[in-house]
Amino acid sequence: MTIYVDADACPVTHIVEKVAAERGIPVTLLCDTNHILTSAYSTVKVIDAGRDAVDFALINLVQRGDIVVTQDYGVAAMALGRQASAIHQSGRWYTNDNIDRLLMERHMAKEARRKSSKNHLRGPKKRTDEDDKRFEESFRQLIEKSMRDNE
Repeated sequence: MTIYVDADACPVTHIVEKVAAERGIPVTLLCDTNHILTSAYSTVKVIDAGRDAVDFALINLVQRGDIVVTQDYGVAAMALGRQASAIHQSGRWYTNDNIDRLLMERHMAKEARRKSSKNHLRGPKKRTDEDDKRFEESFRQLIEKSMRDNE
C-alpha cells in the first residue's frame, strides 16, 4: 500500500505523513512546478504545470489497494476505478456508492456558475483544528479498512 496525495494546496499533508510514518506506509506527494514542497518523510514528485497534469500523473501511479488523498472528485473517481481508496481533505470517503452523485453535483454547480451573472465565488472557510481532527480520525479508519481488505 502506498498513499498518494494530490498535494497542490493540500492542507492535510502533515497529518497524512504523521499517520503514515506511524504505520510505516510510504507516501508520495505530487505537485506541479508552481508549488514548492519538501518532506523529510514522503517522496515528492514535481510534475510539469499543465491542466490536470498532476491528476493524470497520480492516477498513472495508483494501484489496487493504495489510498489517494484529494479534493478533486474526478481524481477520486479514477482512483476508485483502479480499485484504490480515496479520501477528501474533510475526511469524507469517496466510494462507489457516492462518487456518481458527487460528480453530478459538481457538474450542476459548474453549470449554475456558468449561467449566473455573479462570477465572484467565496473561497473555502478557514480550516479549524476540529477539521484536522475529523480528517485524522477518518484517515486512520480508512487505513485500517484498507489493510483488512488487502490481507
